[in-house]
Amino acid sequence: MDDLERLADDVRRADTVVALTGAGISAPSGVATFRGDDGVWDRFDEGQFAYGRFQRDPEGFWADRIELQRVLFDGEIEPNAAHEALAAMGRAGDLEAICTQNTDGLHGAAADRIAAGGDGKPDADDTTILELHGNAQRVRCQDCGRRSDSEPIFERAADGELPPTCDCGGVFKPDVVLFGQQLPGAVIQRARSLARESDVFLAIGSSLVVEPAASLPRLAASSGATVGVVNLESTPCDDLADLVFREDVTSVLPRLRDLVAE
Repeated sequence: MDDLERLADDVRRADTVVALTGAGISAPSGVATFRGDDGVWDRFDEGQFAYGRFQRDPEGFWADRIELQRVLFDGEIEPNAAHEALAAMGRAGDLEAICTQNTDGLHGAAADRIAAGGDGKPDADDTTILELHGNAQRVRCQDCGRRSDSEPIFERAADGELPPTCDCGGVFKPDVVLFGQQLPGAVIQRARSLARESDVFLAIGSSLVVEPAASLPRLAASSGATVGVVNLESTPCDDLADLVFREDVTSVLPRLRDLVAE
């Protein structure tokens, strides 16, 4: 039995399987990464996208955010084979939750695509998707809390409405966690609970250096979970992982899905 077969066997026998995903799962879809070679922060000053800057200079923040959004989501992005493999595992009842550091919304899009595939199963949210850092495909009014799709709001901003505002007069903000903002407490507490409850914990495409998400594999390991790491580069959690796959996520995850389904 090779390592992937062993992991698949553990997933089949587990009551609770949880995945943590990072930028490496969305890079094959064309989503720019923030750090590393040719990362977004090599081209932009991350301080210009801090919450304090948004508060004191929303017009300037939005002018810069338009350019950042174009770089992050250049063209139409789609879920790739790795997103779809996780969505299919969730649809089959083999994956309890996805905790993602990504703000691209591709896990939700993959789940919608799988659900629309006509597999005869009832419409349901098969897998909990916790977006730890929010979703850049939405904006939120800072006064009334209304959420809207981001595309038409960014179009208004690009046409000169800086900052774009809600019908109530409040300023829209990208529905993501900015530098200087805390992660939503309920979301990270739920992620920590899921890590502790997991029998198998998969860390996929994450450098595992950004807290608090980076602590989740350690919580899972300390609770006795089988921990699998799938990432092209080494991570600080490789030493505690039971299984490490230094391979492309779009190759490993579809194979894992197929093995679990056997």
